[in-house]
Formats: sequence, structure tokens, C-alpha cells
Amino acid sequence: MMTHLSSKIEALLFVAGDDGLSMKQLEFLTEAEEKDIKDEIAVMGKRYEETGTSGITIKELAGVYQLVTKTEVADTIQRLVENPTVQSLSQASLEVLAIIAYKQPITRVEIEDLRGVKSEKALHTLAGKALIQEVGRAEGTGRAILYGTTSEFLNYFGLKNLDELPALPEEAEGDQDDGDTDLFMTKFQEAFKEEAKV
Repeated sequence: MMTHLSSKIEALLFVAGDDGLSMKQLEFLTEAEEKDIKDEIAVMGKRYEETGTSGITIKELAGVYQLVTKTEVADTIQRLVENPTVQSLSQASLEVLAIIAYKQPITRVEIEDLRGVKSEKALHTLAGKALIQEVGRAEGTGRAILYGTTSEFLNYFGLKNLDELPALPEEAEGDQDDGDTDLFMTKFQEAFKEEAKV
């Protein structure tokens, strides 16, 4: 079954996010003519506006098409903004995020050596929230994935760069034994909770 043009446009604009897509990009990606794309966008826009069950609509801003939220749901979106991502993170995810923030680039094995427990689930959660990303591969056998923080991590905590990370006690900057690791995690959480309040 052929995918309808409007479905392609909707999916592309959803994935493009805030960047949106120009008409030329839509033509290339959908392999459709400009007139057909414009017709479909008009139909989509009308459908979005007329239905009371959709929280999004389609807009053209400066020659770029975007899927945007309707003004009617602004209050709901505001609640999301005021409920920081990090508050929904588990203790394990916070610990892994702390280690990556201060020790990046770092492999999963190195993270697990510091924590003493498996960290695969926490890594998956953090990647899903766009707080960490793959930044390369380690040398040697297996070429393990190296993890680092993202621009979303910096944006959330209001940092211009990693040099602005909250300072940790001297004890937490050296080799980590169990006691030092606990201190490391506690300091990270306290510092970043304060940052998140700003």
C-alpha cells in the first residue's frame, strides 16, 4: 500500500522538529511536485484547525514549514516546561549522568566500574531524553561506544559549556572508591538541583 503524501509530510515535519523543512526539501524528500505538496499542506492545516482532538497545527514561518502546538494547549505545555526532565530521572540515571558529565568521553564499562552496577538501562533512558549521546569509539578490542553529554544537557542546566559545571570537592576529583563515589553523586545532585531552580 502506498503511503499517502500527507502522511509523509507529517512524519517529516515531526522528525524535523523546530528546524522545519523548506518546500525544496519537502519536494526532494517526498519526490512530489510543489503544487501537490502545497495542496496537501492546505488540507492538513484545515484538518488540524477544525478538529478539537489535535493539539498541533501546521505553519509556514519564513519559508519553512513546521508542526507547532496550538495556542489552546499553551497552559499544558507550560506545565511540562516547569516540570524539569531531571526530576523524572531515577537515582541510577542521575548517577550515570553525573559520571558522564564530569568524566566524558567515557565507556559503559568505565561507568559501571565507577558505580559497581550495570548501567545499560540508565544509559538508554538518558539517550532517550537527549541528555547524552555517542561521541565516538574507544581504541582497542571491541571499539566500545564513548558517551558524552549533549547541547540539551547544557540547555537544561543553563550552561554555556562544560567548564561551567559545578565544582566538586577535591576528594571527588581523584580516584573513586565507594565513599568518594557516594560523595561525587551527592554533590552532583545537590548542585544541579540548585541550577535547575534558577
